[in-house]
Amino acid sequence: MKTFFDESDKLQRLSELGDSLERLKAAVDWEMFRPLLNGIFVSNDNRPGGRQRYDRVLMFKILILQKLYSFADDKLEYLINDRLSFQRFLGLTLGDIVPDSKTIWKYREELVNSKQAKKLFKLFNTVLEATGTITYSGSIVDATIVSRPRQNRTKEEDEQIKKGEIPESIKSNIHKMRQTDLNARMTKKHNKSYCGYKNHIKADVESKIITEFAVTSAEVHDSRLITELTDEKDNELYADSAYMSKKIARELHKKKQGLKLKIIKRGTRGHILTERQKRANAKKAKIRCRVEHIFGHMSKAMGGKFVRCVGLLRTVCEITLKNLAYNMSRTAYLKHKPLPT
Repeated sequence: MKTFFDESDKLQRLSELGDSLERLKAAVDWEMFRPLLNGIFVSNDNRPGGRQRYDRVLMFKILILQKLYSFADDKLEYLINDRLSFQRFLGLTLGDIVPDSKTIWKYREELVNSKQAKKLFKLFNTVLEATGTITYSGSIVDATIVSRPRQNRTKEEDEQIKKGEIPESIKSNIHKMRQTDLNARMTKKHNKSYCGYKNHIKADVESKIITEFAVTSAEVHDSRLITELTDEKDNELYADSAYMSKKIARELHKKKQGLKLKIIKRGTRGHILTERQKRANAKKAKIRCRVEHIFGHMSKAMGGKFVRCVGLLRTVCEITLKNLAYNMSRTAYLKHKPLPT
């Protein structure tokens, strides 16, 4: 029999089972984003009447929810209507109107065009630094491929695009032009081809929080961004052998004097690693591998590392929100992880 308390009883049961979104909602001060969101989303519609714009913090939480699970806009609209846990996270009840997929798309496009998504990322990290969650006792640098659907282009078309030209076969077809990502590039990893971008990150060793990142097309070598990611707050820097070169070491020491480089060394022809170097590599690798936990979480728990959008501007915004959603999820875990026995 249906009763007045059915909804609250269901939510209570979800809490007992361990609702991760309830923990995330409590772990983040969502209102701290409101002043920045109000500056990004300025309404010029002063006409009387009509439905008011959705609350900006609500829409921001919807975008974070989307990145936590990698749902498309239509699927997200359906699931918000369907799941009590989603509604509770967003502060909605069964009687509230849920933003439709077109509204979600429009809000995200406004954020893309504002080019201020990274300010939201930095604002949250400022709080994590103030609370001591980010310690900067050590940092890890690495990169991962963010793929997008393969594009059926000829070799000649790819060569023209690399030169900054738009092939006539694409330019003359308006539908193909809309779906062609002129910024995405091909790369190979473990003999497998990928099309898309790279998410270059720097993470805090102790908390595994992403402290800095940069987005490039996929063919850019991982080591190209290490100097850009490093700053005065870093004391120790861990990285794999791809980042090992005398030029990189000089640039990093020029940027931060006294920076301890914990980069894994690789042997070369005629210069085999000594046993001491192998032991040192093993110690570095034990810490450096923590960055793989971040990429693994994105792949397994957050629906994968890929983008559906077209263009560098949209991709940067998507990856920024993905990194921010990861940091929020990680923060919620750190606040609620069980104490060691």
